[in-house]
Amino acid sequence: MYTLGLSALYHDSAAAVVKDNSIIAAAQEERFTRKKHDLRLPVNSIEYCLREANVAAEDLDAVIYYENPVLSLDRVVRMGMAVGPPSVKHTASTLSSLLSHKLWIENQLRTLLGRLGREDRLLYAEHHMSHAASAFYPSPFMDAAIVTVDGVGEWATTTIGHGHGTKIELTKEIRFPHSLGLLYSAFTMYCGFKVNSGEYKLMGLAPYGIPKYYNIIKDHLIDIKQDGSFRLEMSYFDYLVTDRMIGEKFERLFGEKAREPEVKITLHQIDVAASIQKVTEEVVLKLARHAKEVTGSKNLTMAGGVALNCVANGKLIREKIFDSVWIQPAAGDAGGALGAALLASYQHLDQPRKLGDKDSQNGSLLGPRFSGNEIQKYLDDNNLYYTQQKDESVLHDIIADELSQGKILGLFCGRMEFGPRALGSRSILGNPRKMDMQSKMNLKIKYRESFRPFAPSVLLEDLKEYFELTQESPYMQFVAPVQEARRKPFDMDAHRNGGKPIIDIVNVMRSDIPAVTHVDYSARIQTVDADRNPRYYKIINAFKEKTGCGLLVNTSFNIRGEPIVCTPQDAVRCFMRTEMDILVLEDIILYKDHQKLSQYYDEGDQEYELD
Repeated sequence: MYTLGLSALYHDSAAAVVKDNSIIAAAQEERFTRKKHDLRLPVNSIEYCLREANVAAEDLDAVIYYENPVLSLDRVVRMGMAVGPPSVKHTASTLSSLLSHKLWIENQLRTLLGRLGREDRLLYAEHHMSHAASAFYPSPFMDAAIVTVDGVGEWATTTIGHGHGTKIELTKEIRFPHSLGLLYSAFTMYCGFKVNSGEYKLMGLAPYGIPKYYNIIKDHLIDIKQDGSFRLEMSYFDYLVTDRMIGEKFERLFGEKAREPEVKITLHQIDVAASIQKVTEEVVLKLARHAKEVTGSKNLTMAGGVALNCVANGKLIREKIFDSVWIQPAAGDAGGALGAALLASYQHLDQPRKLGDKDSQNGSLLGPRFSGNEIQKYLDDNNLYYTQQKDESVLHDIIADELSQGKILGLFCGRMEFGPRALGSRSILGNPRKMDMQSKMNLKIKYRESFRPFAPSVLLEDLKEYFELTQESPYMQFVAPVQEARRKPFDMDAHRNGGKPIIDIVNVMRSDIPAVTHVDYSARIQTVDADRNPRYYKIINAFKEKTGCGLLVNTSFNIRGEPIVCTPQDAVRCFMRTEMDILVLEDIILYKDHQKLSQYYDEGDQEYELD
C-alpha cells in the first residue's frame, strides 16, 4: 500500500511516499525550484516521489495533507475577532491568503494529479499530529514520549504526546498566540536576521554572548511554569496585527532599535541572542521533564521547527531526563509531509509497525540520485574537463590526500538528503585541523557571516575520542562539548573587553580541531556509521588512515541564500562560482584549475535572496 504525504503553502513545501511501513522517498520543493524555503505546491517533489516509488497517482491508497486548513481558518477568524480593530487589515490579508488558495488545496491537487488515489479523496492530518508522527514512527522506539514545538499549526504551538506501537495520542497543548517558535523568531528579526531562515544564525551567535537580558525576557515577555507551559505578554509583539513580529515596545524594552539586515553585529545583538537561547533551553528542558512525568516512557521523540535547535537538544541529552532521544531530521514543515504519509499508513491503512536495529529514516537519504552516465553527459555537453576513477578505494585515497593538504572539496554522491542538513551526499568537506578552514569556508565558499560554525562528521567509533556525547547523532541534531583534553585555553573576557569585535575570536585556536570547535568549545556533531552512509564512512576512514584524524568538516553544498544542490548541474554551478578546489560527482573528479570559469560568471545565473 502506498501513501503520499504533502506539506505546502506556508513554507518548506515537500512530498513523501511510504510503501506499507517503509519510507521510499521524500524531498523538499526548494531543491528542484532553487527557491529557498519554497512554499508553493510541491509539483516537482510529488513527481519525483511517485517516480521513485514507481506508482501512479491514481494507484495511491491514500493522499494526505499535513494540516487542516479549516482549523487554521477558525484560528484566524477567532483571533481577529478577539483582537478587534487593530488587527482588521492583518486579518483581512491573512483571510485573503487562506480563502484564495490555502483552503482549496484539494482542488489544486486534483488539477495536478487527477484522481487522488484509489478512493479519490484527500485526507487531512492536524499539523502537530503530522509532526508527532514524523518524530515517533521513524524512531527506533516502540514506546516514546513525543514533544512537538514550532511557530503555529492550526491552533497548537506546542504539544506533548505518547506513542506506542502504531498509536499516537497528543494529550497536552499550548495554543496560539503563545508560541516558543514565534518568540525565538521575534528575536531572530530583532537581531537583523530573516524569520523562518535566520534562526540558525541566532543560535550560532549566542555562544559569543552573555545572557544579560535573560531576566528581562522572563520578567516581561514570557511566563514559564514548572511543567514547561508558558504564556507570552502579547503587548510586546505585533504578529497579531501586522506582518512584523515586534513593535516599538519590544525595542524600548531592550534599549535599541532592531538591527537592520547586513549591518555590523554588535555586542548588544550577541548578548540578546545568548539570552533568548538560554530561555529557549529552559522551556525545552521543562517540557521534556513534564513529558517524562505524564508518559512514564524512557524514550523521547521530537519534531517541529524548535526541535532543530541542536544546542537545546544537546543540553537535553546531558540532563539525562530520558535514556534515549530521537529527533526527526526534517523537523520543520517539510517533515510534516513525511509524518502525514506515515500517519495515513499506520492509522488509516492499519499497516503493522516493525522495528529494526536502527531508525527507519534510512539515513535521511531519501532524495533523487543520478547515474554516472547522466553526469558524464552533462559534463561532456558543457566541455568540462574531468577524470574518472572507478576503483573506489583509490578514489577515497585521492579525496583524503587532497583534504589533508587543506583543499576544499564538494562531494555529490548517492541520494540527496531530506531535511536541512547535508549528511555526506551533498556536502562541502574540509580538514578540521586547519586553523583558517572555518573563516575560509564561510567567506570564500559559503559567502556568509564569519561567525557561523561548521559541523564535524566523525566516525561513530571515534565519537568519544573527540566529543562529550553519550549517544549517536547521525542527523546532526545535537551540540556537545569537545573533549577537554583537546581544548586550548583562551580568555573570552579579554576579547570582550579588549575593544576589538568579539566575532574576531573565530580566528583564535580553541582546540586541536579548530575548524569545528565553536567559541564555547562546542560542536554540532554528525556521527557516521557504515550502515547509513557506507561511502561517506569510507571517505572519512581514508582520511583517518592518512592523517590519524577520524573526522571531517562538513557543511551543506550550497552558497548563502541557495538551497542545497540537487542535480549535477546545481553542483557544478556552485563549484564553479565559489573557491572550492575539487568537485567529486560519484566517481568523477573535477579540479578547479583545469576548468574555464568565465561561462559560469557571464551566463546570468540566478542570484539568490539573502537568507
